[in-house]
Amino acid sequence: MSLFDSLMGQGQDSGSGLMGVVGTLIDKAGGLQGLIGQLQQSGLGEQVASWVSRGENLPVSTEQLGTALQSGPLSGVLQQAAQKLGVDAPQLLQQLSGLLPQAVDKLTPEGQVPQGGVDLGALAGMAAHLFGR
Repeated sequence: MSLFDSLMGQGQDSGSGLMGVVGTLIDKAGGLQGLIGQLQQSGLGEQVASWVSRGENLPVSTEQLGTALQSGPLSGVLQQAAQKLGVDAPQLLQQLSGLLPQAVDKLTPEGQVPQGGVDLGALAGMAAHLFGR
């Protein structure tokens, strides 16, 4: 199994893999709005605003994302997820820095954060759509 397949959780339940990590981040932050708020407070306001809006998604570096995920309710989530997936934290951050903007973009299709929360089960289907698998 490739690193990509391992990170995506191919052949495993939908709660594993990279999309499972995104779901965990959303859950631990208190929902999508909480995750967005924490990222904004960590200096990623411009990037996050672009992910939510209908325009082009601005990139986020692994360093920026790593800093943002090391505080508040998300402290420790990255390291735990990396251990669970059998990869190191920098590898996981590299993958997340590419996926998180797309995931937030897809979870906010109208350019707004949904008021009723996010269906975390939809993340598994999103992985197939985003990566053509």
